[in-house]
Parts: sequence; C-alpha cells; structure tokens
Amino acid sequence: MRTFRLALAQMNATVGDFDGNAERIIEGVHEARELGADLVAFPELALPGYPPEDLRLKPQFIH
Repeated sequence: MRTFRLALAQMNATVGDFDGNAERIIEGVHEARELGADLVAFPELALPGYPPEDLRLKPQFIH
C-alpha cells in the first residue's frame, strides 16, 4: 500500500490581498512538494483572507 502524505499549511493571510495570499499559497505548495506531500490543506478563506468582512458586499469580490 502506498503512503499518502498530507501537509497542513499555516499562513497569515491578509484580508483582500489576493495576489499576496496567492503567493503565500504557491510557496506553501512548493514547500510541501519538496517535503514529499501528496496534498496540501490551507486554512479556509486563505485566498481572500479571513474574515472577509465588507468584501462580501463588493460586486468585484463576488466576481
């Protein structure tokens, strides 16, 4: 049976910083891959940041 490795990524997402958060996510994927992970789990709302607060009310955020 093949071993399945799961990586749990911790990151400090910045609310509304999609580009910066995406960079952190990509870095986490690369680091997990180097360590032999098959799957990487990130915190909920890692891309938009948590809590999204007023972002949910902006149409550009929904798109």
